[in-house]
Amino acid sequence: MNDTRAAYTRTPALGVPSTVTDSPWLWATAPDTPDPDADAHPTAYGKWLWFLPIRALDAGWRTIKTAVEAGQLGPGAKVATLGNSFDGDPTRRPVIIYTVNHHDEDDVRRVLVALRALGINDSLAYKTDEATRRGEYGDLTSIYTSPAGTTKVIRRSRNPG
Repeated sequence: MNDTRAAYTRTPALGVPSTVTDSPWLWATAPDTPDPDADAHPTAYGKWLWFLPIRALDAGWRTIKTAVEAGQLGPGAKVATLGNSFDGDPTRRPVIIYTVNHHDEDDVRRVLVALRALGINDSLAYKTDEATRRGEYGDLTSIYTSPAGTTKVIRRSRNPG
C-alpha cells in the first residue's frame, strides 16, 4: 500500500502520538485536498522529515496537525506513534509533512519556510515518496536537506533515487 495516498483518505486516529500504541500513525489532511486517485503522477509526492524526541512529540505533532488542517503546509502529514515499529533511534519518532510534487522546488521551499515560521528550527531532510516505496531509508535517501534554523534548500549531490 502506498502510505502517501493512504494519508489523504485514511480517517485520522484519535489520541496523541506518545500514548497511541494500537496504530502506527496519526494523520492530518489539508482542506480541499484533491482525490489522490485522480492524480496522474502519484510518484511525484515528496515529504519533509522531522525527527523529534518522544518527549517533544505531542507538542510538535499538534503544531503540524493544526497547520496542515489550516491549509498552511502541504496536502497531508503523519506522525509515528509509539505503536510504530520505527527502526531508527528508539527515543525519537518521525513527523512527515507531504508535498504534492518533489519536482516543484518552489512548493518544497514554501513548505519549508512555513515550517520555519511555525518555530521548527531543527535540521530537516526531504525525500521522495517513491524512495520510501522502494524501501530506501537512511541519511543518503534524501534529495534535499535544510540546515537547522535556515530556509536554505540544499540539493543532495548523492541521491540513489
